[in-house]
Amino acid sequence: MQGWIFPGQGAQRRGMGGEVLARFPELVAAADRLLGLSVVELCSTDPGNRLRDTRYAQPALFVVEALSVLAARADGAPPPALLAGHSLGEYTALFAAGCFDFETGVRLLRRRGELMARSGPGGMCAVIGPTAERLAGILARYGAHSLDIANHNSATQTVLAGPADELAEVARRLRADGLARTVPLAVSAPFHSRYMRFAAAEFREFLAGVPLRPPAVPVIANTTAEPYGADGAAVAELLTRQIAEPVRWAECMARLRELGVTEVTELGPGGTLTGLWREAASGHRAGSGAVPDAVAASTGTSLLKTGPDIESESTAQPSAGPSVPAAGPSVSAAPPRVRAENLGCPEFRRDYRVRAAYLAGSMYRGISSTDLVLRMGRAGLLGFFGTGGLPLERIEQAVALLARESGDERPYGVNLLHTPGDPAREDALVSLLLRYGVRCVEAAGFTRITPALVRLRYHGASRDARGRPVAGRHVVAKVSRPEVAEAFLAPAPAPLLERLVAAGALTAEEAAIAGELPVSGDLCVESDSGGHTDGGVALALLPSIARLRDAAGAGRRYPQRIRVGAAGGLGTPEAVAAAFLLGADFVLTGSVNQCSREAGTAPEVKEMLAGLDVQDTTYAPAGDMFELGARVQVVRKGTMFPARANRLYQLYRSHESLEGLDGATRRSLEEQCFGRPIDEVWQETAERLRRSDPEELARAERSPRHRMALVFRWYFAHSTRLAMRGEPEGRINYQIHCGPAMGAFNRFVAGTELADWRRRHVDVIADRLMAGAAEVLTDRLLAMTRAQN
Repeated sequence: MQGWIFPGQGAQRRGMGGEVLARFPELVAAADRLLGLSVVELCSTDPGNRLRDTRYAQPALFVVEALSVLAARADGAPPPALLAGHSLGEYTALFAAGCFDFETGVRLLRRRGELMARSGPGGMCAVIGPTAERLAGILARYGAHSLDIANHNSATQTVLAGPADELAEVARRLRADGLARTVPLAVSAPFHSRYMRFAAAEFREFLAGVPLRPPAVPVIANTTAEPYGADGAAVAELLTRQIAEPVRWAECMARLRELGVTEVTELGPGGTLTGLWREAASGHRAGSGAVPDAVAASTGTSLLKTGPDIESESTAQPSAGPSVPAAGPSVSAAPPRVRAENLGCPEFRRDYRVRAAYLAGSMYRGISSTDLVLRMGRAGLLGFFGTGGLPLERIEQAVALLARESGDERPYGVNLLHTPGDPAREDALVSLLLRYGVRCVEAAGFTRITPALVRLRYHGASRDARGRPVAGRHVVAKVSRPEVAEAFLAPAPAPLLERLVAAGALTAEEAAIAGELPVSGDLCVESDSGGHTDGGVALALLPSIARLRDAAGAGRRYPQRIRVGAAGGLGTPEAVAAAFLLGADFVLTGSVNQCSREAGTAPEVKEMLAGLDVQDTTYAPAGDMFELGARVQVVRKGTMFPARANRLYQLYRSHESLEGLDGATRRSLEEQCFGRPIDEVWQETAERLRRSDPEELARAERSPRHRMALVFRWYFAHSTRLAMRGEPEGRINYQIHCGPAMGAFNRFVAGTELADWRRRHVDVIADRLMAGAAEVLTDRLLAMTRAQN
């Protein structure tokens, strides 16, 4: 009985498919249109080494293999009784079985390649010698719990995936103990492992819109080593699982033989799978230490090629079919592995169209920059642009860029910062956000519900097909006090809605819908954090506000449960795991993101942040609420800003005017804080107010104490500018908002590639924290299971 098999990524090579590409020019032209490039040029000359890039290699290899299927049929080849493909090759097998047409296959592989290319970090390593079962036991003995079996290719060839540093250590120990030969694979991510689950979740959503038919010819699935069922939905499910579960190729070949296949034809570049088939058929068994002929050379094969984007991936044990033991002790008694993409609330992920219940919060003056937000969006995550302290013109430029670059496909958000002293600015910012159609907004600093906030939330409100109320946009409200949370949990006050309707800011229908919904559907409980903070304790604050949420929902019968998330102090997987254990529906990070490549602050500041420990932050007066004594948390190490800012506040408290300061104090301030005479500082301040706020200037001229406050506040703006610009001579006065999460993160990544801030990207930070949190929770469940046994 004849079977057709198809190789996976790594088999691609320059010059592949020349004959079949020439035979099907119309299909090649269709692929060119879908990919936006010339497939013939890509395969023949490989400009820019694109075949080494997962995004291009996957669709290109599918095109060559799919056209090889059509060529074989046109040439009268006997039809196969069964089909199988290694990872990417499984898509060609499904194409040959009639599950989808050629163009659909190209679209599937284009999207798959995009998602897999951006996953990581991590690596892969081939292990030659022990069986997969024995290797799992060795990994458990080594305590290598973060590694997964990604490919089980033959009796003597297994591929591991996981963090690069642990892979290198395990490979060293395997060689030192004489247990195996190891071949590190120059891959871009730990494919077919638990670390690909975010990509798998996003691919699942993509597949939901793709019509798939059951196979007309039996196809053996990589994840189960069993034939696909007669259901198109099952095809989507197995293709989703395949991204983040092991390729069980040895079992697939065994299943082909059990079903009567005696001969295989490999369609596609190379002949590696044919070699593995012959090796298995010859009865080769592990234990001799011999290296199979099919993989003796690490180049020129589809499974052990050392190109940078070879495909090989794995994860936790499959749920069906013969099992491949996963790394870790007591596998048979272990509880289900916690998945990072399943942490938090699934409705939150659906509503915000993100792959994980994780947000990157806003940071003032565009520190959470457009680059940061766009990078998060490309990774299927949501970040908020920081509008605080920026002129409206600068905000509009940023919002226009975000809207243009993100479109309707990628999530993005913008911060709305409450400005109690300037309601006109708040209203103007809301008008800007509405004009550009921003759908996700982070509301910060609110102590009461304002007309601008209500207009933003309910403008465009409607009812769905079932008559249920739907707000105009999502608002994530940062809260740190129960009384503020209660205001957001309630509908907008009726008198306020009436005024907005009378002013034409809302329609009567929008106002009626507003009466049925809370002001915010998502509260973010902000514990002690960088910048403005009430110093709240998450262990006390989060459960208390969650109970307020439960009471509000029970009393008002909202159509959807209000979500409560956590922020503040989230710099390690343990902290993120604790937030979810406390019941958080999502998490929001801040301090750790300003030490990323994308953050809009100076490299000099990032260098300082990367050197912080958990004790290197403190509290200082807030410049924007100086007279009220509000505090911000800032960096202490390497700067005198906290000490000097606190001194200014004490002088303000104890003096009625600048004239009341003694000569020594004035000289000290001029030399250390201002770097210029106090009179010059006032002249600069007065000139700015004369142009922007004449009433404030008149008040200062009437009140010597208010004039002193304005002069002192100049120092806070000056210290922020120094830090944003990274002026070396002003380093001693840098004002850098930051919490202890930064130091905790530095300790977490010490000794890894992320110790260098230049390698910290916001999505990588997100994935590292979320995957780590899942591991922490899995380990705790495992420990509890052992204790009970």
